[in-house]
Amino acid sequence: MNSVIDRLAVLDRWTGTSYAVLGVSGTRALIGFAGFMFYVSQYADRDYLFGPGGVVSWGHFQSVLGETETFSLYALSPSAAWFEMVFHLGLLCSLAVTLGLGGRLVLALHWVFLWSIYQRNPYILDGGDNLTYLIIPMLMLARCYGRLSISSGIADRLKERVPPALRSFMDPIHNLGILAIAVQICLVYVTSGLYKVQGKLWQDGTALFYIMRVPEFELPGFSRLVYENDLLVVGGTYATTLFLVYFPLGILVPRLRPWAAAFSISFHLFIAFFMGLTGFALTMVACDLVFLSGPLATLLQRAAKTWERHQGTMRSRFGRPKAAARQQAAVENAG
Repeated sequence: MNSVIDRLAVLDRWTGTSYAVLGVSGTRALIGFAGFMFYVSQYADRDYLFGPGGVVSWGHFQSVLGETETFSLYALSPSAAWFEMVFHLGLLCSLAVTLGLGGRLVLALHWVFLWSIYQRNPYILDGGDNLTYLIIPMLMLARCYGRLSISSGIADRLKERVPPALRSFMDPIHNLGILAIAVQICLVYVTSGLYKVQGKLWQDGTALFYIMRVPEFELPGFSRLVYENDLLVVGGTYATTLFLVYFPLGILVPRLRPWAAAFSISFHLFIAFFMGLTGFALTMVACDLVFLSGPLATLLQRAAKTWERHQGTMRSRFGRPKAAARQQAAVENAG
């Protein structure tokens, strides 16, 4: 009987509480920022990389779209004006998603624009695009604009007009989106880890040595500090494999969850710095924020309290003497 009551209590919390709102809002903001940085980093060479007369010829682009049976807004016209309009609209959408403007409609448009530009030149991508395709639809289920966004109040007014019967589904749908993101990230880690376990270089602990010597991934002046150190190579290789395979177990244990997410963020920051896979790393870090919603909320609360204390100290040091001086001057003038 007690087990049934406990399960009903869990179900009640699941359907009546929105979990990880802060974390998923951070996911939305960072994914938008990753897209924005992609546009900005390619801005000077946009015509060469994505334009109608760019490095990927228009004919080849059209033939690839026909073979894959997909779409791209850039394929609608070979006009340079059309290209510039689509490119800049995509840039603005990514910025809006980062700042939290426009809600789910702009988030959906951001997905369309990203898909379009990624299809225009898939040869410069680093793998983060594949995860972005999957995560954005999941974000649209969640309350990813609940925090860290510039709200115009329109969404709140629209929410009030939604019938209570439909409004009751908002929390479980949000939680379903959170669960979908968590499961997807765990699948990415486990799949990657299991593939590595089967590789001979990962089994003998030398994979990191060869990866960091690939010219495309080598960071001059820094990579050699890692691959010339046997301890770092062997330890890093085995630690990477163990982490990827056992990441879901760390997430399932509440006390280990923040540590697993923090290790994952550190791991991907290492990838961004040493290997230059910035887009992929930012996307993975964005998804890890879902598991850090509680610690992030605590951190923000402490930062707010620290700021309030600092403001109070500044007012006591500079505000009150000035106020007292003004009062004294007023008394003297009245006299």
